[in-house]
Amino acid sequence: MMLSGKKVVVVGGSSGIGLSTAELATREGAEVIIASRNADRLNAVAGTIGARAIPADVTSDKSVEDLFRACGPVDHVVVTAAQLKTGPFKTVAMEDVRGTLEGKLWGAWRVARSAEIRAGGSLTLVSGFLSIRPRPNSAIVSVANGALESLARALALELAPVRVNAVSPGIIDTPIRAAMPEAARRDMLAKTAASLPVGRVGVGEDVARQILAFMTIGFMTGSIVYLDGGALVT
Repeated sequence: MMLSGKKVVVVGGSSGIGLSTAELATREGAEVIIASRNADRLNAVAGTIGARAIPADVTSDKSVEDLFRACGPVDHVVVTAAQLKTGPFKTVAMEDVRGTLEGKLWGAWRVARSAEIRAGGSLTLVSGFLSIRPRPNSAIVSVANGALESLARALALELAPVRVNAVSPGIIDTPIRAAMPEAARRDMLAKTAASLPVGRVGVGEDVARQILAFMTIGFMTGSIVYLDGGALVT
């Protein structure tokens, strides 16, 4: 197994891409710790996949520090946690703008500062392809994603020999879209699938497999991988 004997922390590991990553890492033999704000969901998921659960809020310096104090030295850290609120640029509430950066950008910053990652281990950040293909009403998400990708490149130098990379997913069918009315969600996913060269939208395991590659390819650092089913070439 590719991660046998390794300790992996997935921040945001109770659902979506984070959960898929935690499941894959467990199957590959890792000792997995998952963290998120929702303690009930976190504990339920941890029992299902055989991971350790530690509640943590990435918007709190102390909470993140406490998380990694409890974890001790680790081999790989993945940050998928995000609290995204957006809207039209002229009218989106500044509270929502700040909250999005606090959760997605500064949350990753806090994790990178607090985690004690062993030499040769890895830190993986999850951005999103709005960083280079923006759309209306999502400016703050584009900004957060672009900043995360810049952070990954900078930390690849500053945290070496820890390796730092970022994966930038396109449209992924995860529970984050569950807030949409079901008919609208299905229609959006079907139209997106039809527009992509691969003929489908992504699923959490697609991204998890790329994250596994970041963990296990020792020659890979400072890389940004756009995992979007070909959206950037259409």
